[in-house]
Amino acid sequence: MKTLKSLYLNNLFFYLLLGIIGLFVCAFIFPNLYTAVWFLVLILFGFLSLDILILYTNKTGIEAQRITPEKLSNGDLNTIEIHIENLYTFPVQVRIIDEIPFQFQIRNFKINRRIKSSSKDEIQYELRPTQRGEYFFGNLNLYVSSPLQLIAKRYTFGNEAMVPTYPSYIQLRKYDLMAFSNHLFQYGIKKIRRIGHTMEFEQIKEYVPGDDIRTLNWKATAKKNSLMINQFQDEKSQSVYMMIDKGRVMKMPFNGLSLLDYAINASLVLSNVILKKHDKAGLFTFSKKVENRVVADKRGSQMQLILETLYNVKTNFFESDYSRLYADIKKNINQRSLLILYTNFETMDGLHRQLPYLKAIAKSHLLIVVFFTNTELDNIIYKKSETVQEIYDKIIAEKFIFEKRLIVAELKKYGIHSLLTQPENLTIDSINKYLEIKARGIL
Repeated sequence: MKTLKSLYLNNLFFYLLLGIIGLFVCAFIFPNLYTAVWFLVLILFGFLSLDILILYTNKTGIEAQRITPEKLSNGDLNTIEIHIENLYTFPVQVRIIDEIPFQFQIRNFKINRRIKSSSKDEIQYELRPTQRGEYFFGNLNLYVSSPLQLIAKRYTFGNEAMVPTYPSYIQLRKYDLMAFSNHLFQYGIKKIRRIGHTMEFEQIKEYVPGDDIRTLNWKATAKKNSLMINQFQDEKSQSVYMMIDKGRVMKMPFNGLSLLDYAINASLVLSNVILKKHDKAGLFTFSKKVENRVVADKRGSQMQLILETLYNVKTNFFESDYSRLYADIKKNINQRSLLILYTNFETMDGLHRQLPYLKAIAKSHLLIVVFFTNTELDNIIYKKSETVQEIYDKIIAEKFIFEKRLIVAELKKYGIHSLLTQPENLTIDSINKYLEIKARGIL
C-alpha cells in the first residue's frame, strides 16, 4: 500500500508560540524577562526538534486500511471499518480524515483516537446512502502526533474503492430471518385469519381427533367404514407481479429517500416473501413505456435477478402512461395474477384520469394499488394554529388527507384493492396485504 508522508504543525505549537510572543511584548515593559523568554524559545524549538526526530525515526510508524462492504444497502446504516496498527514504541494521537463519497455531502468528517504503543485498533462509523448507484471512496488520511503533540505527521493511504449501493438488502435479511422466528408480531406483521377452504386438494386421510369435521368425505367414509377427511394444502405457484411507477409522482422525497426507492426496497423484500410462500415473483417498471421486466418465476436465481434489475431503476419526470401499461399487461400476462401497483395519487382528478385503465386491468387480474400518505401534512394538522395563514394551511392539509380517503373509497367501489400507507411502513404493510390475500384465497 503506497503511503505519502508530510509534516504539519499542531495547534498546541502555535498556542505556545503565541504565548512567547506575548512574553516578548511584556519584556519591553519588564526588561528582565527578555533573557528568560529567549530561553523558552530555545526550549520550544528543542522539543519541536525532538518531536520531529521521534516521529520520523520510524518510516512506517502507522499502518491503516479501510474495510468497506461489497455493496451498500440503500436507506440503511452501513458500517465502515478502519483498521489501524501503531508501530511506534509510544502511544500516539491519531486524527482520521476519510475521503468519503461526495453523495453524502459530509464536509467535516473527522475522528480522533488515541492508540497505545505497538497495538492495533479498529474504528467503525456508519453511512446512510439515500440513492442507488456507484459510490467512490478516496484516500484515507491519518495525522499522527506523539505525546508531545507539537507536530503531526500525515500518512496518506491510497485506499480508493468503488462500492455500489443496492436496494435495501439489510431489510431483506431482517425479514428473511423473521420468517423463521416466532416474533413476527413485534415487527408489525399480523396473523391473518384464514377464511373458508380456498386451498388445493392434497389427499384423503383417516380422521384423527382435532381435524376439521367440515372436511369429512362421506363417500370415502362409506367405502372404508371409518371417518375419512379431505386434506388440503396452500395454493402454490401463483404469479405475483410488482408494478413500479417510475414517473414524476414517485420523485417526492421522504426522510431523504424518494417514493421510488421506498417502493423498490419493499418490492425486494416482498419478492423474497413471495418465493418463500412458493409463489412466483416478478416485476416491471413503467413510465412512458414498460421496462425492467422480470418474468414471474420461482427459480433459485430469481432473487438475484430481481436485485440486479432494481439496482438500475431510475426516476424520470414524465407522466406515466397507463394505457401502455394496460396494453402490455394484456399482451404479456395471460394467467390471472396478483398485480401490486406502486404509485401515488394526490387528488381525485389524478385518479379519474387513470381509473378506466385500472378498471380494465382489474377485470382480468387481482389488482392492488399502493399509494402514500403525505406525512408532512400531519405536522401541519396537529400543530396549533396561531395566525390566519396557519389556519388556511391546516384546512388545505386536511383537504388533501381527505382526498386520499376518497381515493381509497373510489377504488373499492370498482372492486380494486388499495393500500394507503406511510412511506416508512410500506414494507410491512405490503407483506401484510399479500398475506391477507393469500389467507382469504381471493386470487
